[in-house]
Amino acid sequence: MAHVITSLCLRDGGCVEVCPVECITPGNPKDKYPTYYIDPDTCIDCGACVPECPYNAIFPGDEVPTAYSAKGGEYINQVGLTGTYKGSNHNGSAVELASTKQLEKGEVVNFKNDVKLNADFYSSGPGYNSK
Repeated sequence: MAHVITSLCLRDGGCVEVCPVECITPGNPKDKYPTYYIDPDTCIDCGACVPECPYNAIFPGDEVPTAYSAKGGEYINQVGLTGTYKGSNHNGSAVELASTKQLEKGEVVNFKNDVKLNADFYSSGPGYNSK
């Protein structure tokens, strides 16, 4: 099963640069597709993207947490949230996201819906149109 980028993603982009099969795409428009997405038909499950993510947002598809317990301070990036994240990616470029929430220590989040969002991105969303 392909890897999945969860809503812990804050669009750093380092994962894109290390992917040997170029299967990772930034979602656009950002307000509808706020994270990066992995094409499940192209991903070879090499795992090169996992250590590159500074937010620990990438998991093997069958290991996406249903009860992720926040350490505190992490952000989640999901459509419908109203917080703003301002930071920079690994190249120093500005990243601003308007659909975030900072998690409290011990807050529990279910990321299983991110598996469906990733699949939908490639089956009927903009990822499908790029194939």
